[in-house]
Amino acid sequence: MISKTTISAILLFSILVFSCKKTYFTSDSSVVINEFLPVNNITIADQNGEFDDWIELFNLSSASVNLSGYFLSDDKKEPGKWKFPQGTSIAGNSYLIIWADGDTTETGLHANFKLSSSGEDVVLSDPSKEKLDKISYPAQPLELSYARVPNGTGEFKWQTPTYNRTNGSK
Repeated sequence: MISKTTISAILLFSILVFSCKKTYFTSDSSVVINEFLPVNNITIADQNGEFDDWIELFNLSSASVNLSGYFLSDDKKEPGKWKFPQGTSIAGNSYLIIWADGDTTETGLHANFKLSSSGEDVVLSDPSKEKLDKISYPAQPLELSYARVPNGTGEFKWQTPTYNRTNGSK
């Protein structure tokens, strides 16, 4: 006879494995949501020494892209939640980090929302609020990032965070 503990472990494992097969949407945009960390207690601190959630964008093209007026959100029903400031750009084949800490008074790119460890959406939209990229992610209590592997184009998976560098690298 199988114990309740074994059944619970199998059920939890199944939920984790199948919940990571979430769908995501990506347009023909050269800028994509590449990685994000919804639980950051020790991985990397912002310029003020605070361990906040972060979102990493990646520019697949070799040309710089002006993100002035673009939006990030954690709610697909409210795609215009946080607007990139004027003068924000992402260099070709480069990363851009946005701190999702709800503190827009700090220097740098700090969105007016936080990511939920219970799971939700991350949405990148153009100035007309048309979705360019949207990822739905499941609950994650551990300090793992949800990242595209291979970098910029692949399926999303939970991994050790690779802040500002190629996903899947150590």
